[in-house]
Amino acid sequence: MTIPAKALALQQQLRDLGVERDIVHFPGGVHTAKAAADALGIEVGQIANSLIFWMADAPLLVMTSGRHRVDTDALASALGEGPIGRATPEQVRAATSQVIGGVAPIGHPAPVRTIVDAALADYDRISAAAGTPDTVFLLTFDELVHITGGTVMRVGD
Repeated sequence: MTIPAKALALQQQLRDLGVERDIVHFPGGVHTAKAAADALGIEVGQIANSLIFWMADAPLLVMTSGRHRVDTDALASALGEGPIGRATPEQVRAATSQVIGGVAPIGHPAPVRTIVDAALADYDRISAAAGTPDTVFLLTFDELVHITGGTVMRVGD
């Protein structure tokens, strides 16, 4: 099975950050958090969805548990920097060099401010996209916070 070059580059970046993880490749892709969880044999809440929003003219990456949606009004209020809106596909690609459905927590052309959902701490291991819609990797909550430099917050119920 051939791992896409973008995912292999991400794997090397993980190693450079001290996180040794294998990339899991799903040649047919997994198009929902539920499908990814089923394929990995984990709960949907263990899927760390990478969602790009736009706030104060800049991208905002929210790593949220697959068990709920981001409450953008509450998050915007907590951050105090204005409204938060969904990024367009073009904004996602410009900010991350990745496409929706495959956005990894790292591997972007420039650092992206990141919020990590506190709900992900409920799990021993979580899964995140590896830069393509058909690749993922498993890691711990602490590793996710470490590699992203993210701020841990509640982002939904």
